[in-house]
Amino acid sequence: MGRDFNTITRNCERAVVVAYRELRACGNADMDAFQACTTLYRIHHPEASLNEARRLVAEWIDHHVVRGATGPTPGCNCS
Repeated sequence: MGRDFNTITRNCERAVVVAYRELRACGNADMDAFQACTTLYRIHHPEASLNEARRLVAEWIDHHVVRGATGPTPGCNCS
């Protein structure tokens, strides 16, 4: 999977990254995995708009999956 799970402190961020990686590993298309993760984020944060959810999910996927970065990311204030 990934080596960065110990550095992801937000439960919703960790759930999104794990779900995206697992969906892609099972052969799901990028956009299908992205949409599923956007829905997952909104389950954690029903107050978030669809655009906000899409932005955060895209940032997290880019940060953790595409770039493989382990530092902090912008996002919600939950833990």
